[in-house]
Amino acid sequence: MSRGGRHAYAALSVLAAGALVLTGCSKGGSDSGGNGKKDQQDAKRQQASIKFGNAAESTGPATPVPGAKSGGTMEVLQRDSYAHLDPGQIYVSDQMSVAQLLHRGLTGYKATSDDGSKHEVVGDLATDSGTTTDGGKTWKYTLKDGIKFQDGTPITSKDFRQTFERLFAPFINQGPTYIQQWLADTSGATYRKLLPDGPYKGKHLPDSVLETPDDKTIVFHFKTPHPDLPYALAMSGYAVVSQKGDTKEKYDKAPLVTGPYKIQSFKSGKSMVLVKNPNWDPKTDPIRHQYVDQFNITFNQQFENSTKALLADSGADQTGVSFNNQVDAGNLSQVLKDPKLKSRTVSGYQPYVGQMNINMSHPAMKDKTVREAIAYALPITPFVRAYGGTDAMEVAGGLISPTVSGYDPSFDPWGKKKMPAGDPAKAKELLKKAGKLNMKLTFGYINTPEGQQYSTAMAAGLQKAGFNVQRQEIPAETYYDQVSKLNNNYDIFHTAWGADWPSALTVLPPLYDGRVIADGAQNYSQVNDPKINSEIDRINKITDPVKSAAEWEKLDQYIVKDSVNVVPTAYYKQTQIAGSKVGGLVYDDVIGGVDPRRLFIK
Repeated sequence: MSRGGRHAYAALSVLAAGALVLTGCSKGGSDSGGNGKKDQQDAKRQQASIKFGNAAESTGPATPVPGAKSGGTMEVLQRDSYAHLDPGQIYVSDQMSVAQLLHRGLTGYKATSDDGSKHEVVGDLATDSGTTTDGGKTWKYTLKDGIKFQDGTPITSKDFRQTFERLFAPFINQGPTYIQQWLADTSGATYRKLLPDGPYKGKHLPDSVLETPDDKTIVFHFKTPHPDLPYALAMSGYAVVSQKGDTKEKYDKAPLVTGPYKIQSFKSGKSMVLVKNPNWDPKTDPIRHQYVDQFNITFNQQFENSTKALLADSGADQTGVSFNNQVDAGNLSQVLKDPKLKSRTVSGYQPYVGQMNINMSHPAMKDKTVREAIAYALPITPFVRAYGGTDAMEVAGGLISPTVSGYDPSFDPWGKKKMPAGDPAKAKELLKKAGKLNMKLTFGYINTPEGQQYSTAMAAGLQKAGFNVQRQEIPAETYYDQVSKLNNNYDIFHTAWGADWPSALTVLPPLYDGRVIADGAQNYSQVNDPKINSEIDRINKITDPVKSAAEWEKLDQYIVKDSVNVVPTAYYKQTQIAGSKVGGLVYDDVIGGVDPRRLFIK
């Protein structure tokens, strides 16, 4: 898996975020801890909030990349072939990366700094990031002039009607489902009832839901406020699909694109060639560039192979890069320690946060003092070490990642950043106070080399504090199926989750809303706290992204410090390398990897 999914990618949801843990897409390197200062700087540079841009900020062309030149062919080494190219089916990070070059939607993320750390949401095919006059129930978008598909056909509101209506059809089953659920005012898969065949049998969404009064205007009507719509629309899964050119299932291999590049050839599992799209107009695009003439993408390049080829830096690999492959575990510390490679490497956070869940459905776990004892005792060092050390992970304080608005680097209620090995003495005091010394604690762990390693050491730390820990192994392929069962017998177990966009709306509600507890749901701790539920409802209505970020952060602190049903473990990181002739190399925090839109050949 290529960085799995965000919030692990809807249908894949649980799997993918876990897959980082599941398949140990981990990194190597030493656990030297010598990166403390850099980590602090990285943490500081993360944005506190992402604003929604106006018409001026949504006007193209994109700000030139310093030193950029046009021309040449770039080699792209990728592990996984692209299973989906139809926007409605795109929800996995490697597909989302290539989509930055191929597809455009109503909104998008514009980098506002040259290091890929600051962004705003702007109008992409729309003239701005959207206007709402009623707190997020009604959103209006106007299309720019001069926007076209690769075949030269102008893009109109009819194409956007098609784009959103086809998402209800049964064959679209891999992409995000936020907007479909908002339009149908429902959760889960019941949204499909609104338009069961999509637009393919002559039926359409009513104007009271989606309105296209003329060729330039698109209006969304929701029953409840959805202030995060500009973020959601920026996902590749909501990019425009041609009404005339919609070939249903076949669109997945040969879509009509709108970005700076089009697909010249695609041999699934082998290779893909991208060339310039002559019908892309830079004057309409505030986000993307078209410096490289051609991208030659080769699949089946494992992390170790792509790292070796790019390190060797000979022949075509001098203009080589990978959009998603990271430096493999075995080479990571060497790559980061070599000053000669500094200009060819980029590192950054991924949107994932690891967390040790405490199962609130078990009577013994209902005692808050016991949960506090677990929080103090749990050592984080073994987890970080198992996945490659501090080059690959950073000890977490809260559940909001450094890539998400509202992240607070100083929040550390259980002292994990200062004492990553845990505080068994303090935990033992609490257990004594509760009269629960030697209580049995069932620890479900994933049966991978990493899972074996960290669970053994974590269990030892909990034993020191006076728990009688019983480890139970869970097979990797069914791990998330097992831990998301309502009647599982694990008191504690680890999961990982990544935000779908830089708002905690895509983190805290799916994981901690007590009203979504169900078999297979993502409220793994089975926490049903009335305060959390009512705060989710309140914060969901805040339309200002900066204010809502601050409120989500307060809720994060309440969940971790006061409700105590989870212990955050680590923020995930990634390091990537490129050939010496690759320019414009930047790790973009929103993409969670190299930004392909800025690349050029020196």
